Amino acid sequence: MTRLLDDDEVDKRMSHYDLVDWRREGGTLRRTIDAYDFPTAVHIVQKIVVEAQKLDHHPDIDIRGRTLHFTLSSEGGLSDADVELAQRIETAAGTLARGHD
Repeated sequence: MTRLLDDDEVDKRMSHYDLVDWRREGGTLRRTIDAYDFPTAVHIVQKIVVEAQKLDHHPDIDIRGRTLHFTLSSEGGLSDADVELAQRIETAAGTLARGHD
């Protein structure tokens, strides 16, 4: 069973990983990333799949053209795995996301 984090723990971990573009909505973390084009968006998702498999924790991903919407959560709230995966998503998107050029 995954241990859920309290609000202070989530805030501290998000601050530690500098997840300023992620927003908390109840028991979820959400982020939208715009890629340069659709093939780049798919490439970002492919990189994230590798990291999600390593953590055995999978995001909800909505692909709309070059725009990716991510939602992270655990059963009943947020866990370390959610925050860790958010950080790995940031790393995977890296310079492939618009606004990072």
